[in-house]
Amino acid sequence: MLRKISSLAIFSMALGSYVEAQDSTKKSTLNITGSVDAYYRYNFHNAKDSGYLNNYTSFTNSHNSFELGMASVKAEYTTGKVTGVVDLGFGRRAEEFSYNEKSSGLGTAIKQAYISVAASDKLKFTMGKWATHIGYEVVDAYLNRNYSMSYMFSFGPFFHTGLKAEYTAGSWGFMAGVANPTDNVTASFAKKMAIAQISKTAADGKFKAYLNYQGGKDMAENTINQVDLVATATLSDKFSVGYNGTVQSIKPNGKSSGDSWWGSAVYLNVDPSSVFGLTLRGEYFDDKNAVSGFSSAAGLGTSVMAATLSGNIHIENLTIIPEFRLDSSKDPIFAKNPNEGVKSTGTFLLAATWHF
Repeated sequence: MLRKISSLAIFSMALGSYVEAQDSTKKSTLNITGSVDAYYRYNFHNAKDSGYLNNYTSFTNSHNSFELGMASVKAEYTTGKVTGVVDLGFGRRAEEFSYNEKSSGLGTAIKQAYISVAASDKLKFTMGKWATHIGYEVVDAYLNRNYSMSYMFSFGPFFHTGLKAEYTAGSWGFMAGVANPTDNVTASFAKKMAIAQISKTAADGKFKAYLNYQGGKDMAENTINQVDLVATATLSDKFSVGYNGTVQSIKPNGKSSGDSWWGSAVYLNVDPSSVFGLTLRGEYFDDKNAVSGFSSAAGLGTSVMAATLSGNIHIENLTIIPEFRLDSSKDPIFAKNPNEGVKSTGTFLLAATWHF
């Protein structure tokens, strides 16, 4: 891992030297940001310590315990037309986000590390590791209004490592690239995946839409294709809405056909004041064909509906999030005790996020 960082640093310095030679008026800027989040989760079916967490989504796999989510620090340095970014995370979120990488045992991960070169004011090239463009939610807790994650986020891609080009034409944006198999920093001898995005922003900036794609072979040579749509709309200064819909098809290596899973979620955001807001997330996740990581974790394929109501209490850069969540499945994948499966479960969560 240190060798990778060193290589990126050498590459960045070489590009920086080139740009300096070409532009004697260049400006250098360093921007450092960071965040910390922590939470407490209580699942109501675990009142008698059944041993089951009743959780099939990322980052909140605990019960009746205070947990560190992630401490994060991001350094972004720009010299002329070249920008280098290193984004480090410490804690459960960072470790699960980079699950395919070797862990130090301290929950430490390089969430992102990449170099961008602006060929023009419209065209930019990026090489390295970056968080996925697919989906509505992101790994940094302070950027989400719900603290617990959706099923679509948990079983979709987390990050990509590769090379991409981004082009802006007025209110339209285009991205295309090639990357290692999803969530893999290293992939010698493996086939690569294609990634792409088309985005549109309304003239007043109140509506945005993103059509996302990834496709290719994973590390086991299975064929993956995923199409994802994200849309956001600001209806007033107090009300906004978000939507995420996705479908991923998987054809096992050596098979002539495959199956798919899909999901759809709506995010309703109400902000009566600058101090307090509410978000209701309603999600339907369908894995009846048992082809996602969800089904293997549960032991069967099924569909799930989840409703999550989260409060957002803002005190400057601190956000306190009390959250109630109800998950209901077609099959009894949750547990009331070691001998009794149930189709639904309720959870209370209290989280705090802070950023600078």
